[in-house]
Amino acid sequence: MKTMSVIDPIVETRDGKVRGRVLDGIRTFKGIPYAAAPFGPNRLRPPQSVEPWTGVRDALTDGPKAPELPPPPPLDVLVPDTGISGEDCLNLNVWSPDLGAAGCPVMVWIPGGGFESRMGAHDGSRFARDGIVCVTINYRPAAEGFLYLGEGNTNRGLLDQVAALEWVQANIAAFGGDPGNVTIFGESAGGMSVGMLLSMPRADGLFRRAIAQSGAAHYVISAESAKRVAERVAERLGVAATQEAIAAVPVDRLLQAQLELRADPMTHPDPERWGEEVVVRGMPWPPVVDGEVIPARPIDRIAAGAGPDIDLMVGTTTDEWRLFLVAYGVIEHITDGALAGAVAAYGLPVGAALTAYRAAHPGASPGDLLAAVQTDWYIRIPAIRLADAHAKSAAATYMYEFAWRTPQFNGRLGACHALEVPFVFDTLGSGTEPLLGSDPPQELADTMHAAWVAFADQRDCGWPKYDLSRRATMRFDIASEVVDDPRSTERALWEGVR
Repeated sequence: MKTMSVIDPIVETRDGKVRGRVLDGIRTFKGIPYAAAPFGPNRLRPPQSVEPWTGVRDALTDGPKAPELPPPPPLDVLVPDTGISGEDCLNLNVWSPDLGAAGCPVMVWIPGGGFESRMGAHDGSRFARDGIVCVTINYRPAAEGFLYLGEGNTNRGLLDQVAALEWVQANIAAFGGDPGNVTIFGESAGGMSVGMLLSMPRADGLFRRAIAQSGAAHYVISAESAKRVAERVAERLGVAATQEAIAAVPVDRLLQAQLELRADPMTHPDPERWGEEVVVRGMPWPPVVDGEVIPARPIDRIAAGAGPDIDLMVGTTTDEWRLFLVAYGVIEHITDGALAGAVAAYGLPVGAALTAYRAAHPGASPGDLLAAVQTDWYIRIPAIRLADAHAKSAAATYMYEFAWRTPQFNGRLGACHALEVPFVFDTLGSGTEPLLGSDPPQELADTMHAAWVAFADQRDCGWPKYDLSRRATMRFDIASEVVDDPRSTERALWEGVR
């Protein structure tokens, strides 16, 4: 039974005092600004410092997220986010087990959403219950955070994340956390953000460990492609592709332009119009290799030695891309010809690849095989390559696979994208996870959540470290087990495919 505190806790941050709440022994502070509102004179600019306040600021409710498009149906129902949008969106939440603790481990959650929206607002109280100071952050996605506006004004959404981590360094000790023991973790675009931060000079020294869930360090676009995306947006708006002109456009109008252009790279896959990377991946808002914030492709920097002292856990779900093919109702309509065309487009030898995938998935339909190929193309192979690159460093590397299959959609979703997140946060039964169906296994949540806590606390997940000879991978399911080099045949097929 929940009990209210008699005295609400007050913490002094670098910008002013904040008042939180105590529930079930957990000190909770919500909606704390880590940077100024990125609108008005700050719109489409890197994050700016917060104006300090006097008195005590209430930190009792979630702060607003950035104005954004909702995910397309039915993802808006399957992976819901009930947060409200608003201009003062560069804020974070903190859950602490003990404000007077002598340096608890800290975990900072970076949400996903395809760099287009924020997918899910997660409750960090179970981490605090287990001795972790948990922080969840908001940042600017899509055009507000990633529209390319020329040299010196790129990757604002990633710079938001850096600003949040700088806030953690400056303030987390007052919440009982150890700024020298910070773990960043995120899923999907949040996992990709982890890969970006691992390679970014601007993030050096801001965290000690990293967990990339269903996201790695590959998907960035060139400045030239990003410029073409900006031109398409400006054309739709009828303004010049400059910071001044687009910042003067009302937020709702910019969102409408993004909505109108959302499907264009897939319905009109013209590299001259969008840039080859956008056409191939179908995502218009990834981080940009600008030579400064992101000096080069992150996976290449990591392979060359970036982030050598950062412990890393990286992993995927078994059936990542079934979420999209099943939910959108297209998996049953994939033909053998469409499957072969996709395999060729991804750069695989069609005959050898289809033979290997059919052997690995006996009786699978063309749609099932496409889901397996796209899971590897978008998520699994990049994750393996990140683990391979990082395993050459002196820091620890671990790998996992989440294999529990949800009963939703008559079991056709499998162990799909984003399914593992409530298990990691140990929030089963919260009523906000439509992907799970009824009666998800609490024992699996116990196992996964404990592994994340152990990694943040002691750098030891509880299974063997990943190396290139064994490739030990923890497969999480009702009965979890370590598997060596899972799907080695498929992995070998992708060798040399960029």
